[in-house]
Amino acid sequence: MIYMQPLRIGEHTFIGVEVKLPKTTLISVSNDKGYIMCGALDVDLLNRKLKDRRIVAGRAVGVRSIDDLLEAPLESVTEEAEQYGIHKGMIGRDALLKMV
Repeated sequence: MIYMQPLRIGEHTFIGVEVKLPKTTLISVSNDKGYIMCGALDVDLLNRKLKDRRIVAGRAVGVRSIDDLLEAPLESVTEEAEQYGIHKGMIGRDALLKMV
């Protein structure tokens, strides 16, 4: 099952998505510039093999819901995200606001 919901953070709208898979759930929150995602995100792949795409993204581990993702500290971020002032340890909600 796929669950999508618009989210308001401050004055900005993001899209939260949960994809229920066998034994796991993929969770992300995004806008047109970037996204944060659950532990399934491979930041090293984005930084190395897909570097030319300049993907703005962050990864949080141990999250089980969109709300968890918004409040969790980011475990890793892409090099491009760092250019937006997003860094490891930043709360998901704060990282998203840097993407506007």
